[in-house]
Order: sequence, then structure tokens, then C-alpha cells
Amino acid sequence: MKKQFLLLCLLIATATMQAQEKDYMKEPTKYKGCHTLTTFDSTKVFMEESGLSRVEYHKRIVMLDYEGCKANSVVKMDYDPLSAYVEIRQVLVHRSYSGKTDTIVAENGKGSAGSTVYDYIAPARLIYWGASQKMVEVGHLDPSDELEIWTFRKGYTYALLSGERKTENGKLAAALKFAVAGSPLSAFSSPLPEDDSRYIPPMRGHFYDIVPFWSDQPVTDKVYSVNVLTSKKLRFSFYNDLTGVTMDSTVQGDRTIYTFRRHDIMPLKHEPSALADNDMQCKLLLSTAPNWESKSMWFYGVNEDYGSFKSTPEVTAKVRELLAPAKSEQDSISILTHWVADNIRYCGISMGEGEGYTLHNAEMNFTDRCGVCKDKAGMLVAMLRAAGFKSYAAMTMAHERIDRIPADQFNHSVCVVQHRNGQYELLDPTWVPGVRELWSSAEQQQGYLMGLPQGADLMETPVSPAENHYVRISGTSKIKKNGTLEGTFTVTAEGQSDAAVRGVFKARQSEWQRNLELELLRIAPNAVIKKVTHTDEDRYLEQPVSITYKYSIPDYAIVDGDNIVFIPLTARGLYRRAMGHLYFDTTLTERTQPFSDRCSRLVEISETITLPTEYKTMDYNAHIEGVVSPAVNYGCGFRLDGKTLVFGESAMFNKRVYDAADWPAFRQAVANQKKVAATPVVLKK
Repeated sequence: MKKQFLLLCLLIATATMQAQEKDYMKEPTKYKGCHTLTTFDSTKVFMEESGLSRVEYHKRIVMLDYEGCKANSVVKMDYDPLSAYVEIRQVLVHRSYSGKTDTIVAENGKGSAGSTVYDYIAPARLIYWGASQKMVEVGHLDPSDELEIWTFRKGYTYALLSGERKTENGKLAAALKFAVAGSPLSAFSSPLPEDDSRYIPPMRGHFYDIVPFWSDQPVTDKVYSVNVLTSKKLRFSFYNDLTGVTMDSTVQGDRTIYTFRRHDIMPLKHEPSALADNDMQCKLLLSTAPNWESKSMWFYGVNEDYGSFKSTPEVTAKVRELLAPAKSEQDSISILTHWVADNIRYCGISMGEGEGYTLHNAEMNFTDRCGVCKDKAGMLVAMLRAAGFKSYAAMTMAHERIDRIPADQFNHSVCVVQHRNGQYELLDPTWVPGVRELWSSAEQQQGYLMGLPQGADLMETPVSPAENHYVRISGTSKIKKNGTLEGTFTVTAEGQSDAAVRGVFKARQSEWQRNLELELLRIAPNAVIKKVTHTDEDRYLEQPVSITYKYSIPDYAIVDGDNIVFIPLTARGLYRRAMGHLYFDTTLTERTQPFSDRCSRLVEISETITLPTEYKTMDYNAHIEGVVSPAVNYGCGFRLDGKTLVFGESAMFNKRVYDAADWPAFRQAVANQKKVAATPVVLKK
């Protein structure tokens, strides 16, 4: 009888598995190119009065090909032991071929025979805060196998720690994000080690979460539920694509359970240079904080209470030394900002309790001369206060939108200073080493929150005028009868374009000359570079960069009887490093997604060319269409006057973040500049 019962269970399980298999095999073309299909993704959150949250995750993932198998050969969780406790509670593999289920991790959280749950210090680069990882090896998987995972998390991860977001100068933030978490049993009553007080979030009594309802692989059903005290007044909102989203709530005594669900999530096909996924795809924001002002006051208070900005005799003495030559209020702000930018190197060392949301104090920063963005900002606040300024820390989200629900949508810390007239100025010592700005304009059109004693609302950095980031190339040249081109050209730039041009110096000084020469040799490999002069790189704050080339290029022009054929050298894409727009693919005729460039930008190119003889007419086998729009402007032209040809070109890109509707004008301007760079001028006598 027992054998018959077991056989019946096996048949039911096999039939169920086959039915599931048929469900995702019904539309094979739907998942073409995908590696996995998550048939079920569940998150259950239980928030306590203190703000401490306990989270169960449960996922079931179907392997669609061997790429998916390889990507899921281990289950890994990242966490910070100072603020979170995690468990890999159960891992099963449902084998498609045999119909058997292999237990990788049993319900007690222990690895089965041949498998071990490892807990170890996570690999780190630049940020050494003691992050850890738990991992178990799943082993070999075959397509159609299904991986089922239950894991559990208790505690929090502060937003400045959350991983996989681009932050300072393109670096990845500390990889402390949590992977799948959950349990097949009730985790809320389970005995857990350690004192729970360390897992209570810094903003005690409050809860927040940022839930992506999108995925880079298809998901059949995603459910997120949170159980909170009704008195906490949870605020929430979905953003962007709301297709397939549902929400309901249930009151149970003094608690409310909110359940959010989305069906049939398909990966978005990204267009080049598109915005962050959280700016375009479905996301859910939740927070019990009443408004941004409360978050602002908390951020102010937590750092003031810790003493992050308290000066020391050594710091005060250094401030006096640095400001001795200052002649104005702005001089003082600039000197201190750039000293911190250039002298506090980017390297994160843990302060222990409070790391990630508390700014290191001035004594630690000044002694170690290192820190991450928050510590560089804290050092600058302390020095500004020592100089007599009112200054405060602030938070922002580099290259991602901050929405109105006051969840911790931050990955970067900066600071503000208040001028005598009461106006605040943003300063970012992390993003301006070697940059002639105090606030990096690569962060324009970006939300930020100041930590002020009276509180502050969410604000957005304005667009920086393109004229503030000009790159100008002006040349004077002469074409000889044998086709040799001789002349000079000068490259000057300001703002973010200045920083891009100075990229040629971001190497050992012994390599500078070679880097400078390569900028011309890339365009004209046979060029003879006679001389290159440039401004003093060590004195970059005193004037914009200027680099002048003197050159000779044999056989540059074709001189044949009554004709001469050539392309103006300055038009050919010199110093593309300062013209990020030229890297856009203009074969894309239409866009449906917003996109971004490095920064707003003005490009002005001119050259006066002396010809070997007089020419009367010009043929130009390219139709260059001028562009006039609020987002982008472009124009170019030639003027032939006997033995002289004058060339001029101008392009103005007025934003960092563009709407999809801006693409036709942007595309046309870029295509024009590329066409001019490749189209010869034909002059006739």
C-alpha cells in the first residue's frame, strides 16, 4: 500500500512538472534569446514597530539554455554583518529529464551531502567595509531544470551601500545588495542568532523599500507583500510602465498587509545610451517617512550627533594655511573644495557601527586622507565650517531619477555651502578632482536632498548651459603644390569638456607626449608633429586647458591640374574624447526611450586654409541640413575667397538627459558632424 501511495505521489509530481513545462513551452518564440524564466518570485516583508524588517523570498527559475544554467550554478547572497543577517534556507533542483528533485540545501539551512553553505568575506575593491557573502554551489544544471530557492534576510541595507548602481566616476557602489531571500516556512517566529538591535534601521521606526518590478529575464508572476502597523501610514507608488500591475490590502487587527503583483514581465530591449532601468521600467517605492523634510532632518541629526563635522586643531590650522591667499568668499570655497577633491583619495575604510550612513569625522578623514563620497563630503563640510561658513551634507542619486516617495533613493553624498546672501551652492569633492568645477555638471538634471536642521524638500540640479562646457578647435594651415599640409591648430576647452581634453594627461608624465601625438596621428598617421605645447597641468585651476600643435602632413591634399581635393583637418574629429555625442549610433532612425549624454556641450571648430593658387568654385558632395531646436543646434559653412578657404562648424547640445522626442534633432546634428568629417571639399579653378 505504501509503495502504491509513493508511486501515486510520483505520478502526480511528474504530471504537474510536465504541465508546467507545457505552459512555458507553448510560446517558444516568446522567450527566444532568453536564458531563464522565473515562474514565481515572491517577497514577504514583516515590519516591526522599531522599523526592523524580516524578509522571506521564494523563487522558482526554469533554465531555458546553458547560459541560464551557468548563471545559476551558485546561489549567492551579499550582506553587511553589521546591519543584516541572512540565511540560504532551502535550495532544490527539479530535474526535467528524470523527474527527481535534488536537495542542495535542506529545510534546516544545512547543505546536503556534497554541498556546503559558505560564509566568507566578500571580494572588495576601493571600498573595504567588511561586506560578506553566503554562497552554495548548485552544480550542474540542464535546460528545463528548475531551481527553487528560499532565503531569508533580517535588517537593512542603507541606500548609499546598495549595489549595482553607477556611482562616483562610473565606479560600482559597494556590492551589498541582497540576492534572493525567503523561506518555505514562517520566518517571523523563527529563533535567530545575534542581538536584533543592530538590525534596526538608522531612521528608527520607519521602513522603506525600492522594488524593481522589471527583470532582464522573463518573469511569469512577481508578488511583493509587506505587513506593517496601520498606524505607520505606509506611502507607496508605482512608477513608469504599469502594465499588468495590481494591488490590494487587507486589515488584520492593528496591522495592514499590502500585496503588489505583476504578471508576465518581459525584459526590455534597451536602446543605446538609454536611461537607468529604474527610470524607464516598472518600479515600486514604499516608505513610512511622511515627507522628504523628515528625511532631511534625520540626515542632518545623525551626523551632527556623531560629530562628523567637528574640526580639530590640525584641520583648523590647515584651513588657515590654505585660505591665506584667498581674496573672496568664492575663492575660499573653491580652494577648500579642490583641496579635498585632490588630497582625500577615494578608498573606503570602515568606521564600524554606523558605516554607510554616517559620515566619518574630520579627525579620521584628515588622518587617513581617504574615504568614499560621504567622507570626502564630510571632510569638506568640516573645513568649510572651520573657515566660518554654514555648510551641510547632502545626498543625491548619480544618473538615476529620484521620485517623490521618500524612500532612500540615493547612491552618492555631496555637500552644500550657504553664501552670505543666503543662497546655497552644491559642491562635490568626489567628482571634481582635476575638474575646473565645484559641482560636476555631469550631475545636472539630477535630484538631491540637503541635510538641514529645519529640513529641506527634494530638489533638482539645473541644466548647465552648453557654453560652460565648450570645446574649440581653431586652425591655420597652408596647402603646398605637392599636397603637403602645414599649419597649427589649438584646442581649448572649459568645464566638463576641459576635463575630457585633459584626459590625455591621465597617465604617467612620461606618456604625455605620446598621448598628445596620438590625438593627431589617429587622424593623419603620416603626420610629422614638429611641436606640441600646452598649459601647465599642475595649475589647471588657473586657466582652461589649451593645447597647440605645429605639424606637417605630406600628401594630405590631392592637387591635380585645375582641382584640389581635401578635408579640413580640424573637421576630421580631433579630440573626439571631448565630444561624446560622436559616439552615438545615428543609424537608429527612431527612439522610444529617453537617453543621456555625458554633459551639455558647445563645439566650435574653425580653420583658415591658404591654397596653392586661386580657385573659383567649390563642389561639396554632401547635403548638410542645419538644426535648430530647443535641445540641439547645428550649423556649418565654407567661404572661398581666391587663395583662401575658411571653414566653420558649430554644434550646441543643451542637455544631459534628453527625451525620445529630441532624438531627430540630436541625430541630425551628430550625423552632420560625422558627414563633414568624411566628405572632401573639391575646389576648381
